[in-house]
Amino acid sequence: MANFSKSNVPQFSMDVYQNEYLPEGGREVNAIVTVSATGGGTVGNAVTAPHLYSPGQGPSAAVAIMVDCSGSMDYPPTKMRNARDATAAAIDTLRDGVYFSVIGGTHVAKEVYPGGGRLAVADAMTRGQAKQALRRLSAGGGTAIGTWLRLADRLLASADVAIRHGILLTDGRNEHESPEALKTTLDACAGRFTCDARGVGTDWEVSEVTGIASALLGTADIVADPAGLAADFTQMMEAAMGKEVADVSLRLWTPVGTTIRFVKQVAPTVADLTGRRTEAGPRTGDYPTGSWGDESRDYHVCVEVPPGGLGQEMLAVRVSLVIPETDGTVRNLGAQGLVRAMWTDDMTASTSINPQVAHYTGQAELAQAIQQGLDARKAGDIDGATAKLGRAVQLANVSGNSDTAKLLAKVVDVVDAVAGTVRLKAKVAEADEMTLETRSTKTVRVKK
Repeated sequence: MANFSKSNVPQFSMDVYQNEYLPEGGREVNAIVTVSATGGGTVGNAVTAPHLYSPGQGPSAAVAIMVDCSGSMDYPPTKMRNARDATAAAIDTLRDGVYFSVIGGTHVAKEVYPGGGRLAVADAMTRGQAKQALRRLSAGGGTAIGTWLRLADRLLASADVAIRHGILLTDGRNEHESPEALKTTLDACAGRFTCDARGVGTDWEVSEVTGIASALLGTADIVADPAGLAADFTQMMEAAMGKEVADVSLRLWTPVGTTIRFVKQVAPTVADLTGRRTEAGPRTGDYPTGSWGDESRDYHVCVEVPPGGLGQEMLAVRVSLVIPETDGTVRNLGAQGLVRAMWTDDMTASTSINPQVAHYTGQAELAQAIQQGLDARKAGDIDGATAKLGRAVQLANVSGNSDTAKLLAKVVDVVDAVAGTVRLKAKVAEADEMTLETRSTKTVRVKK
């Protein structure tokens, strides 16, 4: 948590898209809230908080890179070499003044660089030393990802910085630790740092990697060919270096009698935030969104309001953005969105669905249909898989989600995209199926 001056934070803005008209007795209100941050990269007000700003012209940051060094990383031997090269590329992308460490992960976590329970500060010398240390990385041992994350958390917590971030690479299943132990670790690390997770090859568990990224508000992806790791690591580190402010929360206030049904991020990926609410005063709750740079995200807010009479109007939800201060208070970032409800007997007004709401409802259904279709396929339920993946093809077609449509076409033969008529392919490459599953939550935005 950092005590920012106002000039340290990007400018946030908020737009609300909804149909506020409800029929008589109607109770469900849906809105898409678009949050945008601009002006990132122009901060660096070192005068007010010098310890929070590094010489590299951005908020101070600490990054822990966790590299899988389990025995399976030797098969094929190029995998370990690619992982070393990717980590070196990520280290080269660190801006001067950023704190960093490299962790080697097996059934235990080891500090590869700098060691001694501390972080290094990025400059030409430490980058060179870190890349030398990478040569000592070798494969051998099991996999207990929770130990890697706990070491990363300890190291990142040792720096008084604005942004704390992890990058985690694994090639296998978390076999030397129970799912409960990993979940306990993720619960302990949530809110302390964000983390991007990558699976390399095809021997890892999609739900584990996406679960880590989801719990720690980061991204998840597959790098099916280890040769692609360096480009992916560079891109991830560039994104991390672009973050300007951490611990941003959506704050929702509701009037008496109103219930929040759900709060979901719907772009650029689908992520359900409903269960992450922390109470913040009477009828007020905060939903964590992680770190922000120059970017825009969309959220779907659904609430149930008390039924109103014809012509009556009410404020259903007030949405704002807050960040924590070091003294335990929060600062409001100024952006605000209002979600309203108005009861009418005009059938046309009350039955029309806002295009943004309709689009993202479809994107959320698309992600669910892919997951259910792949689960049915694995269980040998051909009819169920065909129906769900057919629906997914139909939804991807309607929304213009061409990336997902291409991934689906590697798993099914599309007979009619408009009708959602498909046939399951007899043979599917494991990498294609895992790519579809890992990227199923990636969405496209509404065409303006």
